[in-house]
Amino acid sequence: MESIHISSEYLPAVKAIKQAILESRYRAAKLVNKEMLALYYWVGNYVSEHSRVDAWNTHAIATISKMLQQELPGLTGFSETNIKNMRKFYETWCPFLNRQLLSADLDNGFNINELLNRQITSADLSEDDMDCFLKVGFSTHREIIRKTTTLEERLYYIRRSAKEFWNYDQAKYYLAENAYHKQGTIQQTNFDRTITKSDFKQRALQSFKDEYLLDFINIEDNEQLDEREIEQGIIQNVKNFIMAFGQDFSFIGNQYRLEVSGKEFVVDLLFFSRRLRSLVAFELKRGEFKPEYTGKMNFYLAALDRYVRLPDENPSIGIILCKSKNEEIVELSFSDTSKPMGVATYRTSKDLPENLRNALPNIEDLKKLITDNEIK
Repeated sequence: MESIHISSEYLPAVKAIKQAILESRYRAAKLVNKEMLALYYWVGNYVSEHSRVDAWNTHAIATISKMLQQELPGLTGFSETNIKNMRKFYETWCPFLNRQLLSADLDNGFNINELLNRQITSADLSEDDMDCFLKVGFSTHREIIRKTTTLEERLYYIRRSAKEFWNYDQAKYYLAENAYHKQGTIQQTNFDRTITKSDFKQRALQSFKDEYLLDFINIEDNEQLDEREIEQGIIQNVKNFIMAFGQDFSFIGNQYRLEVSGKEFVVDLLFFSRRLRSLVAFELKRGEFKPEYTGKMNFYLAALDRYVRLPDENPSIGIILCKSKNEEIVELSFSDTSKPMGVATYRTSKDLPENLRNALPNIEDLKKLITDNEIK
């Protein structure tokens, strides 16, 4: 078999074509989801108008579902229950989406291009929120609607689902954990006191949460869990870790060495956040948070700001990841700190309920998913 000589002069071409392929796949996936949401929104609109206003009889939706199956054998997603979910989807979001279909339009048929351009747009949502809305799958939208009551609560889960690439089971898990109500009261940082620039402070508060699901770390005996094992699990799956925190993070290194007055100090993990324009240091702890961790982190951040941070970058931020924490102890530990930092907990795959653990993709599947969707 003839071997192929790989010349370095062709590497830029390969890289450019690969980038184009990945971006094309990403755009195609987004477009498919957008079209599906538009279709379901239109069906929900149509069914709402006729069942609420024209007063279809009790069995109308069930009858329509059965007739659709006869007309389009093998059709999925249009059961009686799901058609009612489409109606709920429309009725939940129509107050916030502008240029809704007029009743006359309902009888003129379905035009996907027109619908995408004029209906799934928003008068009340930001451009970023609308982009997130269109990235989230219908099953996740349905679950969010079922488990939430306010617009802000729904947007919280939509943003996180879109930006952290949650699948349906992950979204369902965080909804069951009541993550929205926890994040406002339990998230523990000193950002309000230590960050003076309001826009940087707001971005920092939005970038971190109280608990992280490190489901790619699979350690059988949590009692024997060691910080270096956690670190190695993160290093081996660094893309997954970045996805847990946000796709704008860039990995700088583990066991990052700082030299101060001839002595060497080591930061467990160091990242750079493009969104924050800030170095982000992580310290990993196997057990419960201890007050002395904040003093150590405060020192690391001061050293990073003096010796590593560039003049145009924001102050460095520290995150202490622990298995558990006492909120009052964390609060008191922050009282005399001068550098921005937070304390968060984490869960590994061993901590997850068995049904969720089984629903999560294995590492190889997850790597493939990341590669197929990566657009950087």
